[in-house]
Amino acid sequence: MAKSTEADWVARAADDVIAEAERRAPGAKIVCASGISPSGPIHLGNLREIMVPHLIADEIKSRGVDCEHILSWDDYDRLRKVPAGQPAEFAEHIGRPLTSVPDPSGAYASWSDHFKAPFRAALAALGVEVREISQTEQYTSGAYREQVLLAMRERHRVDEVLGRYRTKKAKAAEGGEGAAEDDEGGAGSGYYPYKPYCGVCGRDLTKVTGYDEATTELSYVCECGHTETVLLSEHNSGKLVWKVDWPMRWAYEGVTFESGGVDHSSPGSSFTVGGQLVREIFGGLPPVYLPYSFVGISGMAKMSSSKGGVPTAEDALRIMEPQLLRWLYARRQPKQAFNISFDQEISRTYDEWDALERKIADGSAAPVDAAVHARAARTALGELPVTPRKLPFRTLASVVDITTGDDEQTLRILRDFTLDDPIASLDETRPRLDKAETWVNTHVEDEQRTRVRTEPDKETLDSLGEPDREALRLLLDRLSDHWSLDGLTTLVYAVPKLQAGLDADAKPTPELKAAQRSFFALLYQLLVGRDTGPRLPTLLLAVGEQRVRELLAAG
Repeated sequence: MAKSTEADWVARAADDVIAEAERRAPGAKIVCASGISPSGPIHLGNLREIMVPHLIADEIKSRGVDCEHILSWDDYDRLRKVPAGQPAEFAEHIGRPLTSVPDPSGAYASWSDHFKAPFRAALAALGVEVREISQTEQYTSGAYREQVLLAMRERHRVDEVLGRYRTKKAKAAEGGEGAAEDDEGGAGSGYYPYKPYCGVCGRDLTKVTGYDEATTELSYVCECGHTETVLLSEHNSGKLVWKVDWPMRWAYEGVTFESGGVDHSSPGSSFTVGGQLVREIFGGLPPVYLPYSFVGISGMAKMSSSKGGVPTAEDALRIMEPQLLRWLYARRQPKQAFNISFDQEISRTYDEWDALERKIADGSAAPVDAAVHARAARTALGELPVTPRKLPFRTLASVVDITTGDDEQTLRILRDFTLDDPIASLDETRPRLDKAETWVNTHVEDEQRTRVRTEPDKETLDSLGEPDREALRLLLDRLSDHWSLDGLTTLVYAVPKLQAGLDADAKPTPELKAAQRSFFALLYQLLVGRDTGPRLPTLLLAVGEQRVRELLAAG
């Protein structure tokens, strides 16, 4: 297959994955893999673990190549700590598998299901298709029995491979490998790559004390005081340590491509070690691999599920259309870190997306930008649902802020915005309108909310000098003739020019710009009691012509 020309990073990665798959096993299904531990809220940093393989798998599928994206839920991992905001008494479950810890809300079967459910809904909204694999089900069903026995049989070789890197004390730049940190045992004859869960307390506070390869008898002692000998050929309550488990799964699932955080990708870390183990122990090959950098939230440090309060994909989709969120991940190469804004910058993000859509429509978009847009707007399964009438997000946010979400008033105002082709129903502006309303209600501080005066500010109006009174008269005299978004935009900028004896389309000078800022501050003060607010044309339309006249009429 020919290499993609003028390709974005997704197309280039797909080229590499297809080429490697053909080299390994011509015609075989390509497997792209993701893995997530549902130990806490699955945040927007975790979403990159899904989006990088998804975008590549979707590109491969769009070329007619058989490809599957698997999502391994690391739900057989131990509960390491109780995330912030969860009941402190859940500390008693630390060390138990996530699927054995009860759901704090009582709504789901387990702790892991509590965090899986909203993420599944978000993936569906984003058009992400995956085959889910529960590691609890895999281990407890005995699916990995032969692989576990192999790892234990070859434990000295496993230990030797780990030993090549153990002395380097390789740690990721961000302070360790998070959920990947495992008890690797120690160098020498006492190393065991298998960690049993205690048969009494259910925790992994265990230490293997002996193993007989001939009989598969494994003995362990737990910190709770329990000791036990089990037949590993029948035992289903335990798992391989992370650095052995990951390469085992590459071989078991035949993974062709996987991505991982930079903390798994530094020299001597999980991926490096896994590449050696999959070849030397499990008889497989490491996947084509792309490390990805962190995703941050404006004003927040690196996200961590255990610290709590981190935005999830579900949170983002409450205020972002799915295409917009997909675009944020598709337009950045995995190695590039980026931030997602939940603050005022979200309006700029929507503006950038809308500008790209206009370029797509008129054919002026660069090929790479057009490819990225296509990945955001659709998948191999088809187009994602869209808002029929895409008004600017900042406009919708300003309107619902001013109207406090009143549908009748909102429709009136939005019709004024669309005089050439009036909106017939608010449904035409959904879901973007609903997302703007959610953003206003959840991310705009109370003191920043817009509250239009109910009565004229007579004290300020009475104290105005003649220049300010003249400016208000010039505005009000022309208000009816300019009652549209474009017309009011022209008018509010023109008033200071007209006062200076200039034409309305005169180029602004520094003096004129200062006069315009002063005039705008006066209007904001008289309308909403602040020096700033929503864009003035939007505010004027939202307030309505009659009420504007009542609030601005100087005596």
